[in-house]
Amino acid sequence: MNPHKDVEVLEKGSLESGRAVILLHGRGATAQGILQLAESLPEAKFYAPQAASRTWYPHSFMKPREINQPHLDSALDKIDSIVDQVSQEIVSNKIVVAGFSQGACLSAEYAAKNPGDVGGVISFSGGLIGEQIQKFDGQFNGRVFLGCAENDPHIPKTRVNQTEKVFKNLEADVEKYIFEGSNHGIDHFEIKKASELISTV
Repeated sequence: MNPHKDVEVLEKGSLESGRAVILLHGRGATAQGILQLAESLPEAKFYAPQAASRTWYPHSFMKPREINQPHLDSALDKIDSIVDQVSQEIVSNKIVVAGFSQGACLSAEYAAKNPGDVGGVISFSGGLIGEQIQKFDGQFNGRVFLGCAENDPHIPKTRVNQTEKVFKNLEADVEKYIFEGSNHGIDHFEIKKASELISTV
């Protein structure tokens, strides 16, 4: 079973910019919705896959990985297929994976699992997946931005901190931003930081 294998991937922009950004939407959302972020970000080629049934995996990202299968691996495979396609045209360190909520968790998980395949990670309200975080090896020669509300109802701050530590151990250039309140969303400062990251990959 591979639920996300043949899902639609929306595209916007051009690879003439020399950069590509894979945008991953949250639970219950759409590729069209997350693609609207492109209007606030630097010039790049944007790819936004649509999750089957609008959900990348069925349960909380903090649950054991096995109960989110096969959807979780299918989602990671979908990202991998886009990265493979894009890396035939531009160097892989010019590819950024970015997402919100479920999409943010996938972005972080994919990059930690494949540290040499992309050059940047933008995680809006997310963290690495699993009841226990897996052990990751390798070296991530890129930048990571982690943004989340201090009291996000879906994303524990402790998991954001653990995610930061994992990427620092992978030798990534990590910036974490924890803002006050309990808003599960993306604020203007996060967009600014995401734009800086994309501009410098």
